[in-house]
Amino acid sequence: MSVNLISSTSFNSSLPAGARATAAQAADGDFLASLQSCLADFMSQTMSTLMSSAASGAGAPGASDLAALLGNGSASNGLSASGRNTLLFDPESAYRMMTAINTKDVTYKAELSEMSEMKSYLTTLQQEAANLATIDSATGTAEIEQRLQAFAAAYNGWINRFDDDLEAGGLLAGTQAATVSQWELEQSVENFFNGAKDGLHGMGDLGLTIDPVTNLASLDSKRLNAVMASNKTGVISTIDEFSANFAKSAELLNSPGNFIPNRLDNLTRVIDYIDDHKAALQAEFGLGDVARPTGQVAKALASYNAIHASSAGRS
Repeated sequence: MSVNLISSTSFNSSLPAGARATAAQAADGDFLASLQSCLADFMSQTMSTLMSSAASGAGAPGASDLAALLGNGSASNGLSASGRNTLLFDPESAYRMMTAINTKDVTYKAELSEMSEMKSYLTTLQQEAANLATIDSATGTAEIEQRLQAFAAAYNGWINRFDDDLEAGGLLAGTQAATVSQWELEQSVENFFNGAKDGLHGMGDLGLTIDPVTNLASLDSKRLNAVMASNKTGVISTIDEFSANFAKSAELLNSPGNFIPNRLDNLTRVIDYIDDHKAALQAEFGLGDVARPTGQVAKALASYNAIHASSAGRS
């Protein structure tokens, strides 16, 4: 399931009631399809309103109005100095909808940048977990502690990089691909079944825990040394199981058809659609207000633009 950005309040508030319902019904689907559905529904409702007015004899539309409604208008004869398409029955609603699309355009690009970063971080965490698999009975306590500290540092790098994005109001708040990824990896660290056959209850028994407030991982060296002294075989087995399970979780989140690739694919398709059709959409619905992103969105958008400018320069 992908979270549908098109159905957010900022977008829906610019639509007529029927288009809002269409967006809400598509909330769990592909948000490019939702955008197209909302646009079609807006057009359909506007046509219905025009035809009703014509039937009642009040404000009957002329041929040019209907031509513009059907997409045959042009920017040169349809847009006013304020950027509204005056040939539409309700140019203000259309303008607000285009404002929302302009805003979503930059939000999608910012999110794509952040989700791409998250994908890279997951690969790094997968590698860090896999590094723990080489620990064996010949590995000394100091080296085991060093490797676990390195893993905790990598995990905390992930948390510090994306925690603000995932908080309420953050760029990735409510984005299922991101929230599931954070939850899945945290659960993997706290899985108390690792080491069960050797009398241990997960990495927590080895001193590796996650703070419930900060979400940061820490390693209690005294606890690790104590369990190493009493049950080194169990420690090795627990780390080995944890390493395999964590690495697999990170791999699955990044695997084709799973959460992050699906989200990136949806974002890419809707961004490409808006880029390819923006001029036509603005000719049809008006220019809309220019998006003015701030904070996390502005920073991520700058990263997106830099990467894509670089890619364009190489092509």
